[in-house]
Order: sequence, then structure tokens, then C-alpha cells
Amino acid sequence: MANEEPSDLDWIQLRREMGPSHHVETTKEKFARKFSANPFVPIGCLATAGALSYGLWCFRTGRSKLSQQMMRVRIVAQGLTITALVVGVVMTAGKTLK
Repeated sequence: MANEEPSDLDWIQLRREMGPSHHVETTKEKFARKFSANPFVPIGCLATAGALSYGLWCFRTGRSKLSQQMMRVRIVAQGLTITALVVGVVMTAGKTLK
């Protein structure tokens, strides 16, 4: 049965064999790596959240025209964020194929 799938215990044994030299990436390190690879995604997320927050605040204070404009800005920011995400995935896939 050489074509047998590895079980969970096989993975545990493999990790033990790798020993303490195996570096586990922290959340901060992962964020820094991902941010440097494609900085437009987190920037776009912040822009989207900022436009949404400010738009809701304007709506609450009765400035409905500005609130409507901020919701439109939010849609544009979301679109640009998704575009940046897709471009990043395509670029990463292109690098792995080479």
C-alpha cells in the first residue's frame, strides 16, 4: 500500500523529525510578509472601512447627501480592493508557474 494517504499521525511524526529548527511564522511576521507582497489590499480595506464609518456617522448626524457620497466612495474602494486582490493572486500564480 505505497499509495496510501498520510494520516494525522504521520504529520505529527514529520513535525517532530523537523525538530526545533523549523520556524513557525507569527501573525505579525505574516502580516508584514503579505503587506510587502501586495500593499494595496490592506490599504484598500482601511479605505473601505474608513468610508463606511464616516458615511454612517454622516447619516447619523443628518448629513444624508454626504453620507450617500461616502457610500459611493466605499463601493469604489471595495472594487479597487478586490481588483488588487485578484491581481495579486494572478501575479503570485504566475511566479509559481515559472
